[in-house]
Amino acid sequence: MAITDRRTSSLSDGGTDATRGSTVPVLYDGVSPFPRDESEGRNRVPRWQMAVTAVVVAFPFIALAAALWLLWGSVVGPTDVVLAVVLYCLTGLGVTVGFHRGLTHGSFTPNRPVKIAMAIAGSMSFQGDVITWVATHRRHHAYTDRPGDPHSPFRFGTSLTGELRGLVHAHVGWLFTADITPPARYAPDLLADSDLRAVSRAFPWLCVLSLAVPFGAGWAVGGTWSAALTALIWAGLVRVALLQHVTWSVNSLCHMIGRRPFRTRRHDRATNLWPLALLSFGESWHNLHHADPTCARHGVDRGQIDPTAAVIRLLERTGWVHDVRWPVAGRLETRRQA
Repeated sequence: MAITDRRTSSLSDGGTDATRGSTVPVLYDGVSPFPRDESEGRNRVPRWQMAVTAVVVAFPFIALAAALWLLWGSVVGPTDVVLAVVLYCLTGLGVTVGFHRGLTHGSFTPNRPVKIAMAIAGSMSFQGDVITWVATHRRHHAYTDRPGDPHSPFRFGTSLTGELRGLVHAHVGWLFTADITPPARYAPDLLADSDLRAVSRAFPWLCVLSLAVPFGAGWAVGGTWSAALTALIWAGLVRVALLQHVTWSVNSLCHMIGRRPFRTRRHDRATNLWPLALLSFGESWHNLHHADPTCARHGVDRGQIDPTAAVIRLLERTGWVHDVRWPVAGRLETRRQA
C-alpha cells in the first residue's frame, strides 16, 4: 500500500514520452510498476563512471568509520564544526539556490558572477556536474512519479515490497542505472552557456577543491597533520555525506511521507516533510514546489522556514539577481487542495 495521500489533481500530466521523442501517450495507472525501458541495454554507463559513483556513494561509510576512529578518546574540535557548517551552507545553497531554483527552474535571473559562483558552489557538493544535474531534475519534473521519472520511489509499483524497493531506488539506486538523461534535450540552454560548460568540465577538480579547502584550513589553524585530517573528515567527508543524503531524501522521502496541501499533476505524489526543512534549506517543502515549480519560495505557509528563499531575497536586494518569481497569493489558492 502507498504511504502518501493519493489525491491527484486535474492539472495536465503531459502524456507523451519526450525522453524518446515520441508523441505516443505513455499509459500508466498510477499503481503498477513502470514498464521496462528497452533503451537501457543500449545506453550503457561506462564502468569507470559506475566505479566513481560507487566511491561517492560510499562516502558516508568511509566518513563514519574515520570519524569513529578519530573520536576514540577525543572530541571533535570547534574548528572542525565551524568549517563543516560553513562549507555545508555554501555548497548546499549552491545546490538549492543555484542548481535548483535558479538554473533548473528559472525562479530568478542572476548576474554573470553570481551565476558562475552558484554553479561552482553547487559542484563542490559532489552531486554531479551542473549540466547533468539540471537535465536530470528537469526530466524528473516532466515525468514525476510516472514512467520516465529517473528517480521515482514508485518505479516498482505501490505494493509494500514495491515501495520499499522504490524507496531505495529513489534515494540512491537510480545513480547506478543505465537510464541516461540527455542534456541536449533537457538542458540546451545550459549547453549553450560557455560559462556553465566550463564549470561542468571542471567538476572533478571542484570536488578535489571541496576536500582540499577543509584540509588546508585545518592545517592552517591547527598546524598539524592531525588537525588537517580531522578537518578533512568532518568538514569534508562527513559534510559531503550529510548533504548528499539530505538531497537524496527529497527525492525519496518527500514523495512518500508527509502532507500534500497543494494539488499537483496526476500521479505526482510530492509531499511537504518539515523535519528536513532546515537541513535542506527549505527544499523539503516539496509539495508546493511541484505545484508551482518556478516559484522562488517553497515554504509559503506560516512557520515554514525557507533559508534558500531568504538568500534569494538578499541577492535581489543587492541587485545581484532580478526577475524573481515570488509567490502570488491568488495563484497559490487555486492550487490548494479542497
